[in-house]
Amino acid sequence: MQQGGSEREPAAGWEEEAAGPVRVDPGASGEPERKAREERASARARAQPRAAEEGDARLPRRRPPSTPLGSRPKPAPARGLGPLGKPRSKGRGCKRSSGRRSDEYYSVRPITVDSSKARTSLDALKISIRQLQWKEIPFGRRSPCDIYWHGVSFHDNNIFSGQVNKFPGMTEMVRKITLSRAVRIMQNLFPEEYNFYPRSWILPDEFQLFTAQVQMVKEGDPSWRPTFIVKPDGGCQGDGIYLIKDPSDIRLSGTLQRRPAVVQEYICKPLLIDKLKFDIRLYVLLKSLDPLEIYIAKDGLSRFCTEPYQEPSSKNLHHIFMHLTNYSLNIHSGNFVHSDSTSTGSKRTFSSILCRLSSKGVDIKKVWSDIISLVIKTVIALTPELKVFYQSDIPAGRPGPTCFQILGFDILLMKNLKPILLEVNANPSMRIEHEQELSPGVFENVPSVVDEEVKVAVIRDTLRLMDPLRKKRENQSQQLENPPAGKEDPSDNDLAISLEGNPKHETHLPSICLKQVFPKYAKQFNYLRLVDRMANLFIRFLGIKGTMKLGPTGFRTFIRNCKLSNSSLSMASVDILYIDITRRWNSVTLDQRDSGMCLQAFVEAFFYLAQRKFKMLPLHQQVASLIDLCEYHLSLLDEKRLLCSRSGRFGSRPPHGGVSQEVPRASPPVEGHHPPGTGKLAHSPSALS
Repeated sequence: MQQGGSEREPAAGWEEEAAGPVRVDPGASGEPERKAREERASARARAQPRAAEEGDARLPRRRPPSTPLGSRPKPAPARGLGPLGKPRSKGRGCKRSSGRRSDEYYSVRPITVDSSKARTSLDALKISIRQLQWKEIPFGRRSPCDIYWHGVSFHDNNIFSGQVNKFPGMTEMVRKITLSRAVRIMQNLFPEEYNFYPRSWILPDEFQLFTAQVQMVKEGDPSWRPTFIVKPDGGCQGDGIYLIKDPSDIRLSGTLQRRPAVVQEYICKPLLIDKLKFDIRLYVLLKSLDPLEIYIAKDGLSRFCTEPYQEPSSKNLHHIFMHLTNYSLNIHSGNFVHSDSTSTGSKRTFSSILCRLSSKGVDIKKVWSDIISLVIKTVIALTPELKVFYQSDIPAGRPGPTCFQILGFDILLMKNLKPILLEVNANPSMRIEHEQELSPGVFENVPSVVDEEVKVAVIRDTLRLMDPLRKKRENQSQQLENPPAGKEDPSDNDLAISLEGNPKHETHLPSICLKQVFPKYAKQFNYLRLVDRMANLFIRFLGIKGTMKLGPTGFRTFIRNCKLSNSSLSMASVDILYIDITRRWNSVTLDQRDSGMCLQAFVEAFFYLAQRKFKMLPLHQQVASLIDLCEYHLSLLDEKRLLCSRSGRFGSRPPHGGVSQEVPRASPPVEGHHPPGTGKLAHSPSALS
């Protein structure tokens, strides 16, 4: 109730401020009209919408009684004049007036957040909006909002402007099969860099390969006793997961045909705390796709199993409370402990785990460095296909929102403290409460201290980073620090007015809990972005806006423009290559909406062409060399088109007074040579603090 009272006070203060000019309005005609206006104002106040009850942190600014509904408030007096049109005095009075106008500036233009599709993250979102003193739109509206918060996917609502907290295609990209394929491509290029993801096979397509490879390893090492974990592709919250000791244990029933799965090597030696296995849920903000911006939350959650851990055996293989860390499973265990402390119970903060490890002499900076490296490399593996989805849903030149997204990374620490990626969640749970059984069959939602501490901070600070006025205020701040010539008093202009509200607005907030890791560490990881460059080539030759697959004409154009055909690779061979690879990928991919070559099929064809053209080199150098060659020929083609367009504009004369200007050309790439940051592994990532 105390918090609700504080929400109403700003509105009341605004009303008193607005009522002042009305009482001295020259158009007012006596006492009866004044009383009538006051009665209408009080009636309007009683009919105020229940904004605070809906989670709106800032009540709508009330208009003066004389202002018609739907019209703009009375404009502020001209610069240099007071409220009654009198000249404003200079000195301290001017500063006080400027501060008051800055409050009015932000009251008139609060940042709006559409929460109508927020679903399970609604409670944490409401708290975040209230802390930021922004305006929540709980039921949606026709006029555009600044930020749209979706609970499931980009397509929860049709949006043509503003910002939305989902990327198109993200849900598909982090499914277990798609993620495994994306990481496998990177493992082929950089096996040592991507050894944080367990070896995986896709079922049922690769069942025979899985069986043959396991048998081959067992024959070479009879003492090898592996354990594997089977995860349904579209499963969540531990649904359908089980452990096996042999490929013959896989449940090859009809459900596997309808519901493909991934089988992975099981991590048998995890780090234990209190003899319990646990995993880490870290929140990662993908702020932008191009340019790539990644932030990691400084704290996360640690979810514990509820039975003491033992290495898998035929006796305990089916003990899910021992082997599976999923919160949605363990909450049903009789040993699950709800705790109001962040350092005890079955769900704790990750920072409390780090403190405990630090007290035992563990190098926490090294742990964080390895986790940051894992996150950046995983996002680099996902972004190529995300770009294809993005250009399909929001083609260049068409109206559409900008996107950002909070991802949930599930990470397991091994006994030697090496982090292992378990999976990535496109829609991590943002609930800040849990169900507690009061009596058999009777449940109650109870606030969770641990969830609220971590999740509210993540959502609130994500909104702060995506604040549409943030960049504008930073630019205004720079202009105030370096005022343009001729401005004697920069504090008396509109920039100063709009800026002064910002420090007052954020002084009550803690420091941002999200740490930028990319492009901060871009120099250490840019050499990994080979598939990203391949995706740029792929998108260039798609031709039709909105499509996601490359047709045979587009593939031939790619070969021709990049000068890849020769005596040993005729265009007929190119057509056969396209048909073979496209047919194979279309038979294993779930998306059958369009016919043609998908990005992963294009990558396979690109690998084949690189191995033919640049022999006797490691695969990543072959691929980097072919990318350099393609980019070189395409740059020449672009320069030629530019010169043609200029010559057409100026007629037969060259531009710039008839003097022929030769465009400098890049040197063609030499086999085995790589410019810095392309394919050459000149350095390894250093420790990231």
